[in-house]
Amino acid sequence: MEKKVKLGVIGGGFMAQAIIKGAVEKKFLAGEQILVSEPDVSRRAFFKDLGVNLAANNREVAESCEYLLLAVKPQVFSAVAEELRGTALPVLISIMAGKTRDAIKRATGADKVARIMPNLPCSVGAGMAGTDCSDLSAEGSAFVRGLFEAVGEAEEVGEKLLDAVTGVSGSGPAYMYLFLLSLIHAGVKHGMTEEQAKKFALQTVEGGVRMAKTSDKSLEELIAAVSSKGGTTIAALDSFRKDDFEGSVERAVDAAVRRAGELSE
Repeated sequence: MEKKVKLGVIGGGFMAQAIIKGAVEKKFLAGEQILVSEPDVSRRAFFKDLGVNLAANNREVAESCEYLLLAVKPQVFSAVAEELRGTALPVLISIMAGKTRDAIKRATGADKVARIMPNLPCSVGAGMAGTDCSDLSAEGSAFVRGLFEAVGEAEEVGEKLLDAVTGVSGSGPAYMYLFLLSLIHAGVKHGMTEEQAKKFALQTVEGGVRMAKTSDKSLEELIAAVSSKGGTTIAALDSFRKDDFEGSVERAVDAAVRRAGELSE
């Protein structure tokens, strides 16, 4: 049967919205090349405004597309997989944390599965996605890469590293937001208004990241460049180290990676 659309999508949450919006706005795909299954009325309205087709159910999407993006939570995957069994499935593209390629194949009966771990900044075109397209042809890999490069950067890492990508990058934006929130609260404690503290914190982090990306210096060298002997930065860094800041970050990533593994079970 000839497929009606290039990309089908099951699940219309925040990540799916960001990916599809990016693909349409960057003209990687036209709205009429996409079919989405999503029961929530407000989410359906979002896709309709983009000119994207809407399906009555998940099975209709699977039977109509060349590539099927599974944009659902791992906890509801089994129910979705049950709906899909028994139909000739296209290439599946999963953005679910933890669920392995083999587990997805067993549950759905699919032959070809790509796993991708994007992160939240894809909603502003600055995302980072780790990919495993080892199951796909060169054409399929190019399609997946193009889809995620419409909302940021994509790098092939293989399935073995996807849980690590989840812990560092997939969950990483929340770590940055928590750090920013703590920095803002500290500024307010010392007399700044919340608006002032937020402006200084955001610009400092943005500028620091830009320097890290463009400088030929290592991160250790950049830290040293800000840290005058006996100065304020040294005092702050000593406090961080006393509180085992680096160990705390490592343990947080460990917890995220461990949870990703649990979700595969």
